[in-house]
Amino acid sequence: MNRHPVASLVMAVALGVAAFASAAPTTASPAKADSLARNILVVRLEGAVSPVMDEMLARALARAAREEAAALVIEVDTPGGLESSMRTMCGRILASERPVIAYVTPSGAHAASAGVFIVMAANVAAMSPGTNIGAATPIHMQGPMDSTLARKATNDAAAFARTVAAMRGRNVAWAEDAVRRAVSVSETEAVRDSVVDFVAGDLPDLLARADGRTWHRAAAFGPIVTRGVPVVRIEPDFRQRLLGRLADPNIAYLLMMLGFYGLIFELQNPGSILPGIVGGICLVLALFSLSTLPVTSAGIALLLLGGAFLLAEVKVQSHGLLTAGGAIALALGGLMLFQPNTVRVALPVILGATAMTVAFFLFVIGAAVRARSLPVTTGAAGMRGKRGTALERLAPAGRVKVGDETWDATAAATVEPGESIEVIRAEGLMLHVRRKAED
Repeated sequence: MNRHPVASLVMAVALGVAAFASAAPTTASPAKADSLARNILVVRLEGAVSPVMDEMLARALARAAREEAAALVIEVDTPGGLESSMRTMCGRILASERPVIAYVTPSGAHAASAGVFIVMAANVAAMSPGTNIGAATPIHMQGPMDSTLARKATNDAAAFARTVAAMRGRNVAWAEDAVRRAVSVSETEAVRDSVVDFVAGDLPDLLARADGRTWHRAAAFGPIVTRGVPVVRIEPDFRQRLLGRLADPNIAYLLMMLGFYGLIFELQNPGSILPGIVGGICLVLALFSLSTLPVTSAGIALLLLGGAFLLAEVKVQSHGLLTAGGAIALALGGLMLFQPNTVRVALPVILGATAMTVAFFLFVIGAAVRARSLPVTTGAAGMRGKRGTALERLAPAGRVKVGDETWDATAAATVEPGESIEVIRAEGLMLHVRRKAED
């Protein structure tokens, strides 16, 4: 009879211990960690894929890991760029400690060339209405490649595209076609072909659709928790904004023009200093910009040729032919500066820069022509025809005063002191003069 109370007590203690053990887990699951995340970080990657964009992504991923963010959203709008930067960025995304959501936005944006790989590498990929993705065929930065080099680059890029797509469970065949056949699809076609996961109208819609989706990194996996989590946008610092602007094709074109003309003005007017300083700085910045963009050798050659034509117009009387040739070369160079189907210089920028350059050189040429028609006022030629007064008797040599200066002079006929004289010519420091009758 007395066993029952004891048995009941023992059973109650055992149940309590078991309950305590189950309520105190030794390790937190990914889902638990995500539920405790403090915020969702958002960073915008816009423009050419370059070391600057890679730096922005690395900074955002480091902050997401440090703050244990629920997810990092990268808003993508890029025409592509450097393959080396793209591979580094894909590696960072694949190794991220926190979920990464790629979002091609806003409407009208695209993820082309290197941007295709970045979007496919994310845990979740989405697109806004009116966007497109594709055309990831590799392009050589210094111009067209020969058949062997092009085949090697294409095979390497295709293999990397298949690897990234397979890791994220995306359409491997389409990823390879994007490289080999430069295919591009709209947002609805991308969802249909399993290139991205869904279409989202805005950021709240994106987060609502991403909530609960599974993400994984190595052996760790769990659901993405975005519902009710505050959103924090990461803004680029001053250095990143400045370098990002330099990667703009329009800025690169204008910097090259300014640098070129700054050096021309310095060479034309040695000692001016300021045009040379400004031109040198602009050229260095232009070289940095062009190093991150798919330039063509033909475009650069045309720009240099156009500048040379305009410079020659100052020295050679071509009756405007060199100016016209320079204007045409500058316009064509701007249009052909970058590889087709990548980035390009805006047509108004090209026309405006060309028109201002031609107008300036026409002004310089006009000033030079007017200067040639003016009488010479300096040097030996400038002394011819000037009048003065004899200070001594010239028979034939003596001293004369011309203006405020005293000169040694010689005359064919005798000139008495005080008589007016006229300079015939100057030879070194000796003037040849003659008596000048009073007017």
